[in-house]
Amino acid sequence: MLRLLRSTSVRLTLVFAGLFIIASLMLGAILWWETAASLERETDAVIVADTQAVGDRLRDFGLAGALTTINERVAQTADEHAVYLLTDPALNRLAGNLSAWPAAVGKDTGWYEASLVRDGHTYPARLFHVSLSGGFQLLIGRDMGSRLAIRHLIVNALAWSALVAVALAIAGGLLVRRAVLGRIAQVNRTTTAIVQGDLSRRLTVGGSDDEFTRLARTINEMLAQIELLIDGVRNASNAIAHDLRTPLAELRARLEDTERRLAGGAADAPTLRGEVQDAIDDVDRLVDIFNALLRLAAIDSGARRAEFRRVELAPLVEEVAEVYGALAEAKGARLIVNTPEQIAITGDSDLVAQATANLLDNAIKYAAGGPITLSLHRQPDGQAAITVADAGPGVPENERGKVIERFRRGDASRHSPGVGLGLSEVAAVAKLHGGALELGDNAPGLKATLVLGGADAALPHANGASKSAA
Repeated sequence: MLRLLRSTSVRLTLVFAGLFIIASLMLGAILWWETAASLERETDAVIVADTQAVGDRLRDFGLAGALTTINERVAQTADEHAVYLLTDPALNRLAGNLSAWPAAVGKDTGWYEASLVRDGHTYPARLFHVSLSGGFQLLIGRDMGSRLAIRHLIVNALAWSALVAVALAIAGGLLVRRAVLGRIAQVNRTTTAIVQGDLSRRLTVGGSDDEFTRLARTINEMLAQIELLIDGVRNASNAIAHDLRTPLAELRARLEDTERRLAGGAADAPTLRGEVQDAIDDVDRLVDIFNALLRLAAIDSGARRAEFRRVELAPLVEEVAEVYGALAEAKGARLIVNTPEQIAITGDSDLVAQATANLLDNAIKYAAGGPITLSLHRQPDGQAAITVADAGPGVPENERGKVIERFRRGDASRHSPGVGLGLSEVAAVAKLHGGALELGDNAPGLKATLVLGGADAALPHANGASKSAA
């Protein structure tokens, strides 16, 4: 029993049944008040009216008038259950359809419930005892047998209704339990399969738009995100193992070679300094990889949202362009900056600047001495966008979705410096700001657009439309 009570569905069934029973009892109470109680009030009103009529006739016409009224009521009444009795002060019968004063009715005036015998049958009656002028005692009432029968009929009907209500409540609760448990069982099967390693499993989404369907959609979206993150972690782990193995092996080989030279006495100071510098470069490369991974982890966690502030994008873009202008010139490229409007977002200025710098750094590497355009604009949907377009080899369309994965590098960049985390970091920054990284064809070259959500209204730019850094 305790095990059943631990079940949410069983408790829900009991609550459903209890509410149903309470509603039935309330309905029964209203029905009782409107039927049985109404009949009793109506009976009392008739008895009081008869009492007032006899009292008025006694006052107006004396005892003879009261006797005549009672005899007429007894002889002509349409209610065969009426009770009339008029006595003198000594309770001796003067008129009425009772042979004697009932023992259950005392000398005090008021309402009485008594059992009377008439025609050899005992029946319950409701009686009203009043004292008239001259000491005469009047007793008027009604046979309540039929009223009690109606009352018992109502009680029986309510009892059966309560039983039916309980049955319906239990049946309804069981149906609800079956429906809920069916959905929960499906969720359990899916989550169990996921726990066992099948990350591709999803909840079945029904055609209706009820709460369970919306919950299933939300859970499926969550599972898709979890699968994406786990795949990212798996790919990142494989890529880390692959990318770190080479520099670590080179570092170990270089250190072993240096140790042999030192042991053999063949190493001079300039050679040792060169070997140490190469080792430091390898360590710096490893540190850069881990720093990039730490930045990505911080971005993906969403903790940086707590530092979001209003960011003016035009000054930020121009500042990044100023830093990278000299690097572009050294590579023989011409950097064109276009910020025709001033747009503000709510975000992290350091992250947006780093993402813009990553896009510029990639463009400068592969621009092949051609022009690079850095522009700030607003998209038709109102989102802010920072676009970097170059005239380099570009990225084939079938690889654009892969190059933003961590440690993934395109064919054109496979032999160039870097670890393959730059675009991944840009995509993470865009996602953190409610946007996305969009890669397109610049014909020739690559057009990379950092879309940032939550842009404010655009204002006229005070510093001009565009400028060139060559």
